[in-house]
Amino acid sequence: MTIALYDLVGADEARPFSPHCWKIAFALAHKGLEFKSMPVRFTEIGKIETGAFKTVPVIRDGERLCVDSFEIALYLEDAYPDRPSLFGGEGGKALSRFVEKWAQATLTGYIGPSLLLEIHAALDPADQAYFRDSREKRFGRTLEETAKGREDRLEGFRASLLPLRLMLSGQPFIGGQTPLFADYIVAGFFQWARVISPFPLLAADDPVAAWFERCLDLHDGIGRRVPAAC
Repeated sequence: MTIALYDLVGADEARPFSPHCWKIAFALAHKGLEFKSMPVRFTEIGKIETGAFKTVPVIRDGERLCVDSFEIALYLEDAYPDRPSLFGGEGGKALSRFVEKWAQATLTGYIGPSLLLEIHAALDPADQAYFRDSREKRFGRTLEETAKGREDRLEGFRASLLPLRLMLSGQPFIGGQTPLFADYIVAGFFQWARVISPFPLLAADDPVAAWFERCLDLHDGIGRRVPAAC
């Protein structure tokens, strides 16, 4: 049975951009599970299935509904133990929880504010109104004011990736020789930026950039199914 993945999109349904939904798209492909992307916009999230969900990703697997990217990954690991592991054991789950917290602190803190205007531009009018109102309340200032100065903050962001850069200088994936869910957590954030904006987060010669290119090639190039923003 094909799994349904409720996937956040803007005006163009063919360009899903949520970092958290991309984590699960990578994870489903890693498990070799067939899935169908179900496009949903910000203002439609409350209408998914039972109407009980406030965030995506959400998956439906037969009679089972599951929300939250990490919980979905745990569910997939338990429900399909005969498929390639997302964690490689309990230690991998602990690693992935650390990586998720690190990504939220380090990646979201820079990428999220930096992309606000381009995310807004990618939405349809109803979602634009919701997005502007909700994000300006969150940040306490306009989208324009929040996004301003991203170029000045870029080198600091790149410097913050040093631990990841050093790791990936000695191994192809965060998971080692092959990817694990920890890779998909981080790749989801860079895919978010890739789909929404041409702004160069990474230098071309950065080992993190080379790692991300490898991630895009995984699972028959699922990450490249959406062209980069231009």
